[in-house]
Order: sequence, then C-alpha cells, then structure tokens
Amino acid sequence: MPGYSPQEIEKKWQAHWQAQQTFKADNSSAKPKFYALDMFPYPSGAGLHVGHPLGYIASDIVARYKRLRGYNVLHPMGFDSFGLPAEQYAIQTGQHPAVTTEKNIDTYIRQLSSLGFSYDWSREIRTSDPAYYKWTQWIFLKLFNSWYNLDTNRAEPLKTLLAKFEQNGSEGIRAAGGDEERHSFTAGQWQSFTEKQRLQAVHPYRLAYQQDTYVNWCAGLGTVLSNDEVKDGLSERGGFPVERRLMPQWNLRITAYADRLLQGLDTLDWPDAVKEMQRNWIGRSIGAEVTFPIKNEELKIKNSVGESTDGQQPTTNNQQPAIKVYTTRVDTIYGATFLVLAPEHELVQQLTTPEQQQTITDYIDATKRRSERDRMADVKAVSGAFTGSYAVNPVSGEPVPIWIADYVLAGYGTGAVMAVPSGDQRDYLFAKHFHLPIVQVTDAQQALDEQADPTKEGRYINSGIINGLGYKEATTKLIEFLEEKGLGKGKTNFRIRDAIFGRQRYWGEPIPIYYKDGVAYGVAEADLPLVLPEIDEYKPTETGEPPLGRAKDWKYKGQYDYELSTMPGWAGSSWYYLRYMDPHNAERFVGEAAEQYWQNVDLYLGGAEHATGHLLYSRFWHLFLKDLGLVTANEPFQKLINQGMILGRSNFVYRINGTNTFVTLGKKDQHQTTALHVDVNIVHNDVLDTEAFKKSRPDYNSAEFILEDDGRYVSGWEVEKMSKAKFNVVNPDVLVGQYGADALRVYEMFLGPLEQFKPWNTNGMSGVGGFLKKFWRLYHPADGAFAVTDEAPKPAELKALHKAIRKVEEDIERFSFNTTVSALMITVNELTALDCHKRAILEPLVVILSPYAPHLAEELWQLLGHEAGSISSATYPEFREEFLVEDTVNYPVAINGKVREQMSFAATATAADIEAAVLGSDFLAKFGDGKTAKKVIVVPGRMVNVVV
Repeated sequence: MPGYSPQEIEKKWQAHWQAQQTFKADNSSAKPKFYALDMFPYPSGAGLHVGHPLGYIASDIVARYKRLRGYNVLHPMGFDSFGLPAEQYAIQTGQHPAVTTEKNIDTYIRQLSSLGFSYDWSREIRTSDPAYYKWTQWIFLKLFNSWYNLDTNRAEPLKTLLAKFEQNGSEGIRAAGGDEERHSFTAGQWQSFTEKQRLQAVHPYRLAYQQDTYVNWCAGLGTVLSNDEVKDGLSERGGFPVERRLMPQWNLRITAYADRLLQGLDTLDWPDAVKEMQRNWIGRSIGAEVTFPIKNEELKIKNSVGESTDGQQPTTNNQQPAIKVYTTRVDTIYGATFLVLAPEHELVQQLTTPEQQQTITDYIDATKRRSERDRMADVKAVSGAFTGSYAVNPVSGEPVPIWIADYVLAGYGTGAVMAVPSGDQRDYLFAKHFHLPIVQVTDAQQALDEQADPTKEGRYINSGIINGLGYKEATTKLIEFLEEKGLGKGKTNFRIRDAIFGRQRYWGEPIPIYYKDGVAYGVAEADLPLVLPEIDEYKPTETGEPPLGRAKDWKYKGQYDYELSTMPGWAGSSWYYLRYMDPHNAERFVGEAAEQYWQNVDLYLGGAEHATGHLLYSRFWHLFLKDLGLVTANEPFQKLINQGMILGRSNFVYRINGTNTFVTLGKKDQHQTTALHVDVNIVHNDVLDTEAFKKSRPDYNSAEFILEDDGRYVSGWEVEKMSKAKFNVVNPDVLVGQYGADALRVYEMFLGPLEQFKPWNTNGMSGVGGFLKKFWRLYHPADGAFAVTDEAPKPAELKALHKAIRKVEEDIERFSFNTTVSALMITVNELTALDCHKRAILEPLVVILSPYAPHLAEELWQLLGHEAGSISSATYPEFREEFLVEDTVNYPVAINGKVREQMSFAATATAADIEAAVLGSDFLAKFGDGKTAKKVIVVPGRMVNVVV
C-alpha cells in the first residue's frame, strides 16, 4: 500500500459521512445529551481564512470526544444570512442579496465540509429563510403582545393587563418601563375608549413598542447603525458621515430584565471577563431620582401632550414642568451648582432663552456628528452651552444654571445630570472651564483647588439639614425629605437601555406590523411569514423612506400599510440555538419534547466581541420565552469559551524609493526603502517567488531584484491581524490541498491555548504533516502494507498508551487542546522507538486520535477490521493506572550533595535496602577519595546522598 495520502482518504470519508448521515442526532435517547454549538457565521463573499475554523475545530473535537464517551451529541451548523454587507453589494451591483448570499453559503459549506466537521447538516438553518424567520416574526409578535408585571416579576400576555384596566383602570399597575408615555384613566374611562384610544393607552406597556428614539443615522448607507458600527463619527463600513437623529423606532424592553440578567450570570460557566462586561453594560446602581423645579416660569414650559379632539383622551402622569435627575450621590446635593442636560433632552428648546438660541443650536448640530461611544470615551475635552435658564435646588432653594453638554446621554437615566464639581472629576473640569462654583460638601474633601474628591468619609458641611452627619445617615435623611416634599424618591437604576429593533434597510426580517388609522397592529400569526417583497432597487426611496417603501402593492389585506423597517441583524441570532433542536417543525418554533430533551447549549464557542450584543440579547429572549412557558431552561448557554484570534504572519518586500527595484532583507539597510505587504501565498519560508510576484500586479511586471548572495529574495515578516488589506490571509483550501484537513485541524490546535491570540505560520504545517505520517507508519511500517499484529504488548508499550489515554482525556475535559497534540506526538515517538505494531496498543490509540484527525482515524479503524465509518460509535479506552507503575526507579546518587551517578533500584525497595546496595557497590571507591561514609540519606523515589 502506498504511503499516507490525506487528500484521497479525506474525500472518501467526507463522502461516507454525508451519505450515511453519520452525525445525525436523535431528539430522544437513553444516552445523556451534549449540545455543542459554534456561533454561526455570516457568509461573506471572501469565504473562510485559516483564522475562522479555530473555534469550529475545538468544538468538533469536544463533540467527537463526547460521542466516544457515550453521549448523544447535537452539533449543528447554519448561517446568519441577513446583513448589511449583502445589501451594500446589491446596491452596487443590482444583484438580489438572496443570490449572493446563496452563493456565499455554498462556498462556506464546501469549505466547512472539507475540514471534516461532524455537523448534523440535516439541521442546517439560515436566518434569511422564510421558514426560519416566520418564527423570528412570531417571537416578535409575542413580545408585542406582552407586558412586564413587576408584581409577578415576569412577562405576561397583554390580556392580563387588559383585565386590570377593565377592573381598576390604570391605578395600581406596576409595569416595567417609564411612566412618562403612559396615561392615567379610570375603569369607567377605559370602558368608553374607542379601539384606537385603547391601543394608544396599551402601547407604552408593550415589550415591543415604537417610540421616538435618538439613533445613529447614516444617510450614505440609508440605515440606522449600532454604536459598534460607528467610529469617529463615520460608519465603519464605507466611512460615511453618521449623525444622531430623532426617529420613530421599534424598541424591545430589555430593561425589564436587567436584574434577572445580572442574577443569572452567577449560574453560568463563562469567562469572568465576559460576565464582568455584561455586569458593566447592565450597570445596576442604587440612588435617588430628584426633581429640580424650573425657576424661569415666564418660559411657560408645557408637557407638549396633544389635545384630544373628542374629550376622552387620558392625561399623562407627568404634569409638572421640572427636570428629573438620577444620582447615586444624593448626599452631595447641596454641592450641585449646575445641571447638565443631554443636547437631545426634550426640554432643551423650551429652556433656551432667545439670547442663547444660536449657541445652543450650533452645539446641538456639532453633537449630532458624534456617536454615543465617542462622547462617552472622550473624557479630556470639555464642551457645553448655557441654555439661559435656571432650576431650583430642591433642598437649598438656590438657583442652579442649566447647561447642555455632550457627555450626558439622553438614553441613560433621565438625560440630565446633577453636577457636583467638588465630588466628580468631569463636573469639576466643566466647572473650571466655565467658571462655575465649586462647593465643598464634606470636611474630608481635600485639594479641591486641584481636582475633585469623591470621598464618602468625614462629616457634611455647607449642607443644610445634613450638616454634621455621616454618609449613610445623610443619604437616608435626604431621601426621606425629598419623598415627604414630593421632590424625589429612592430608586435603583440601570445603565442598560431598551434595544433599538429596527433598521431602515432591505435585507432583514420584515417587522410583522401594519398600520390602521395611524395605530400599530400585529399581523395575524396565521399570516406569517411576512415575506420580503421584491423591489427595483435596494436603497432608500427618493423621499427618504426605507427600501421597503419601493415595494408595489405591498399592503396587509390589500389595504393597510406595513412597517417599512426591518429587524436588526441580531434578531435571528437571538434564538437560533432553539431552532436547531427541531428545525423542520412547521407547527412550533421548537417542539416541546425536543426542547425539554436538549434544554440548552452545554458548550458554546465564539468570539468575545459578542459579549454585550448577541449574548445579552439571546439571554433576554430566552428569559422572555421562559416567562411565557415556551422553554424550560433558565439560560441558553451554560458554558462559554471565547477562542482567541489567529494573527496573520505578514511578509514584506522592500522597494528602493523612486524605483521599481526590490532589495532583499539582508541588504535593505544599504538603501532607502519602503516596506510593502506582499501576498504570503507566494512566500515560502520567507523566500519570495519572484516570478509569481511579478505576475501578481501589472505594475510589478518590470520589477528588478537585488538578491542575497545565494540568489534568494528573503522577505521581512511581522505578526498582524489577518486581513485581505495586509495580503496575509491564508486560504484553508490551499493548505487542505497541500497537507490535508487533518493536518490543518491538528496544527491549529497545536498553535497554543485556545483562548489566546497566536500568530499563524504556514511553515509549521510541515511538522504536523510529518507527525501524521509517522502515526500512519505505526500501522504501515516503512509505508508498506498494513502490518498490525496480535502479539501481546510489552509493559513499555502499555505505559506509553495509557499515559496518552489519561492525558488526552484530561486535556479535552479542560479544553487544553494544544497540550494533547504535544502528548500524542511524544506517544508516537515512543511507540516508533519501541517498533510497536500491536493491535492491543494501536487500536485504542487510533480512537484517542480520532477527535483531532478523524479522516486518518476512520481509515485506520476500518483497516483494523471494524465497520466502515464506525469509529464515532466506538468507546473511549479505559485508563488503567497499573500500567504506569514503575518496576524500577532511577535514583541520582550524590556525595555531600554533588550528584555523581545514577543507580536503579526496585520500586519496592526500602530505604535500608537502597543504603545497603549503595554501600555495597563500588560507588565510594570511585568517588569517595578513600573516605568512609558517615551517613546515607535516602529520599524515597527521589535521590540518595552519601555524607563523607
């Protein structure tokens, strides 16, 4: 038989697995279940590079190992196939996003299959498939038709809220969300409301609701962007200007779940860094909400609540013209010498005096060009504008000037800050810059002429009713005072804000809402899915409507306008793990029996960049579905691992300035040069293929080279992020063709710990390829015929095997894949040295290799006489301690602490036996210089020291 030929073997077994559906999982089994999941990819046109499969290989190793341990394993794959890149490509080329997405998915499936992943492809899902997004829309309708009852601390169908309205009107209802948009009415008024009035009263309670919201609007892309998609006021994709704009947006009330999302983190086996990021994002704080009345009564500030034409419109709860602020340091309120509002605050225009109008307008215009992330991150620059108006400090009665500044965000808290410059450094810098008062509030504050001092120590001074008190007593007394006067209350607040759930783009799930008489209605569940209509162009209309505004005759029941926004990219990914459990169920988003069997994901692998996006939203959706009794597990992902990034190894050529001549690395210091990235695929062991380089670009056709003395062009190198722009992307197809998929799998694990960043170096692939060839030769000596014998194994062979059995088991269980590869390499070297070709050793050895190199393992397993393709149903070999027990122990033997030689003794020898053997040998004669032994110290299993 010829030598090891990975390409031939791998195609054979990939075809077998596909034909036999080897990895198809059952939704019921007497075996324990294990659900291993990768964060599914967005299918970009570029396909995979070698950095992408890292996590997929790790999860596949675990999935294959768990099958060997007797688990029923669910290991699915699908595609997050809605997204802005496909739409942008459609705008540029006129090609429908579905066409390019389909083509890209075909590429991904081919590449993933070529790497031998044990996916259950019968469960593949695509978020852009109407059969899938029907259920995304269905979950949205459940959110739209639910509210969060603070008394029961869970979401409930709206029918329970309507029952309360019928009985007592709005009185006594405790619901998540702010009261500003809600109405007060009696049961009698409710009975007399029209359908429209009832829906308007209910809307502010919904978990999916529409509200005017400040968003990052990108006119160049024609859509709203998340903070993550904006950098320095420009869109990350395309570099178009982005501005903050108030637009009607659909929101999901994730804030209702803030406390539960925090508490649930304690039950999860996730990286501490990810859990801490979520805690910070949720941002729970305990403080007080304080009302600052407006001093400038002549401004006649109103609530701007529309008048009802029929006299039946309920009244809003917020009637008094005032500014509410949330503070965690109400104890410092006597030091609040000014208020700062977000430039977007609803009262800014009404508070602005004529003299300040231009200043305020200019400042607001400048703020629109900055993203919230930029505003939060910029802690050095000081800017702001005075409105001309004053509020009244509710405890001191002193007038407080009202400013606006971009470091205050409209969506956090109340959009207003009680500025205490003596206790907060940002307020301090603002006060210094604009020459505002700084009032010391405790006798422990120091160096206020240099910086703020936030200490809670000492006693309060300059603080009216709390003078002389400590922090706790002062806080309690102030909250009691504010509540008694109706000017404030104790309150727990969260940094997290409701999630914007709309994008003004085409390639996304249509939101299943239609409008009747200006009021939002949910599409009937029986009419789902609401499928994307065909349109002539994929950009906004000439009148500024989203692309769906181009659809002709697209109306619900032929008469009602649909919502023209589509869902954000994270909609379909928030619940996809559930659909994998039962992907072909046409009656339910997931069958009850399937969900109860699989419960949740046991191992989830993906990038840490999803910590506060996808992972948080998925937990929110899961808790909501749990409230409605639709799922049984408390959390979606029990264990999370964030794989590190594989960095590219870039290569450089050095062009002599002003010429088309390139000088080799060893001689570049003799010239003035510019380093240019060169395609790593035409560089081998840092030696450039100069002919391939000349063909790579037209302007390099006439390139000349100053070479090393041996005639080579040696390029420079550097470790950087892998990207097309740096020409350091390595296509796995090339490596699979050259070395085989098993070699690529093993090499990526060998690079280093899974969670760490690590540099890619294609040169290392040959070493791993050599290891697999050496493994093959244990079964095919000298690359000849299959020659495994049934001879009884020797103790040394059993020892090598069982060390490997234990090491591989321990390492996979703790996800230390790189050390497993090292251990297997050592084992193969040991068995090669022992000239071992015995079935009793090599049969279990191929089983423990199979999670890493499954194609090679399947081939050898069949040659060993087993049914084709059956290694996945084999049993992981049992580790036996007795094979590691040593018969003899080597002892270093020293004189006066200096080791002179090694001596072997039986493992059962006592200290007295060892002492007698040493003294009875020629050891002292050789090394003792004629001296006699005063004492012999024996450290069992370690060493012997003869004192002379």
